[in-house]
Amino acid sequence: MKISKMLLAGAAFGVAAGAAFAQDAEDPAVRRAKSEVTEIWEPVPALVATPEGQPPSDAVVLFDGTNLDAWEAAEGGPAEWLVADGALSVARGKGDIRTKEGFCDAQLHIEWRAPPNDQGHNGQDRGNSGVFLQERYEVQVLDSADNPTYVNGQAGSIYKQHPPLVNASRGPAEWQAYDIIFTAPIFAEDGSLRVPGYVTVMQNGVVVQNHAQLQGPTEWIGYPSYKAHDCAPIKLQDHDADVSYRNIWVRPL
Repeated sequence: MKISKMLLAGAAFGVAAGAAFAQDAEDPAVRRAKSEVTEIWEPVPALVATPEGQPPSDAVVLFDGTNLDAWEAAEGGPAEWLVADGALSVARGKGDIRTKEGFCDAQLHIEWRAPPNDQGHNGQDRGNSGVFLQERYEVQVLDSADNPTYVNGQAGSIYKQHPPLVNASRGPAEWQAYDIIFTAPIFAEDGSLRVPGYVTVMQNGVVVQNHAQLQGPTEWIGYPSYKAHDCAPIKLQDHDADVSYRNIWVRPL
């Protein structure tokens, strides 16, 4: 039986290639050189100190428990909420407050506490407030422990847009934490939307929003629709409930 020259050549090539591969596999210098092709050395990430129980070293501290220097009334003028025992509390009827500084993409840490439910309130009347990113996009604050309401309005929701993936709420009068990653929307020069905004939220260490796409600014009535804007402050809502906040910091991304 005759074996074609092509088959013989192919077999010889395969043997040679296999031998070369075996040699490479056994040669540490060759393997190291190949691994270095995909290594990136620069730029070196900046060092961020993360002391336990403290904001990261590169964070902008918005409330450290002592004063409202970083805040103003949403309608202008000084913020008139209450500061006591390391917490910032809604002064009902005084209106929303916002940061003096505007932010675009950001990581936000904020802790909040709904008041005791000693008046038998239910639904949206129980510990209602909100954290507004860029004064427009609300992460709902509500006492959602054993408190049925529409799910895109409970704690951890992107209000009237995205229900939370789970209910990670603690009981009334207990401190809770939101860690929020916000990617701001991008607009074209003519004001049209190029890229929508996205929000990831962890409530008490549990993911309740996973890169949720914002449909536009928060609306109580009707459907959201984007309008072009620039970086803007973080706003906290006075919704006629004695909600408190503490340990508020933000990292511009």
